[in-house]
Amino acid sequence: MKKYFLLILGIGLLAGCSKLENNKQFNTTEYGATMLKYPYKRADLPFGLNDLEPYMDTKTVDIHYNKHHKGYTDKLNAAIAGTDLEKKSLIEIFRNVSQYPDAVLNNSGGFYNHELFWAHLSQDGAKKPSGKLAEEINKTFESFETFQKVFESAAASRFGSGWAWLSVDFNGRLFVSSTPNQVNPLMDVAEEQGFPILGIDVWEHAYYLLYQNRRPEYIKNFWNIVNWDVVGKNYENVLKAL
Repeated sequence: MKKYFLLILGIGLLAGCSKLENNKQFNTTEYGATMLKYPYKRADLPFGLNDLEPYMDTKTVDIHYNKHHKGYTDKLNAAIAGTDLEKKSLIEIFRNVSQYPDAVLNNSGGFYNHELFWAHLSQDGAKKPSGKLAEEINKTFESFETFQKVFESAAASRFGSGWAWLSVDFNGRLFVSSTPNQVNPLMDVAEEQGFPILGIDVWEHAYYLLYQNRRPEYIKNFWNIVNWDVVGKNYENVLKAL
């Protein structure tokens, strides 16, 4: 549970920093400092490499985490090394990412997006949302099943590489969106902006070994490994920080 706690806390720290970037309480934990500040480090996976079988295969998880995610992390550190961005928090970079080189945008997104992605994957934990998040999903989308269809459509219709998200806007309302490449809703270049609490990676490296070109099947099976306990905590942390 410790790894889950640290990963959940990270999303709350990001949300809080958007409103209170000068408030030092949001940078006091070890994980917050690691995640939000240079040099960036990946969190450990909160599960074993084979724990998502059969919905996500061991080889894909290994390559995705130890090659792709590691690559984004290393390239992000290299892109900002020796620049003023060493002193900026990740949220500051996101909010002004349009002003920086593509290497910063692509790799800061690649680093953070995967941090969130891994955090809410598990075959343990709740299979459906509960509490405040369930109420808000029903209010916004009429039902959990309707939300799933909207989310699946956003993920399946993303042309080429990218992500689909469930996010909270700056007024505390839920919305579903998709973004290209490694853009996320925290960035100033995103068409719809807010705080992501759930995301699915639809780059081919996330699913091609097991599913080949069957992206819709990968998206359907995604629900079998979403830990809604984590997503619910992400939602609560964002609401507290708004």
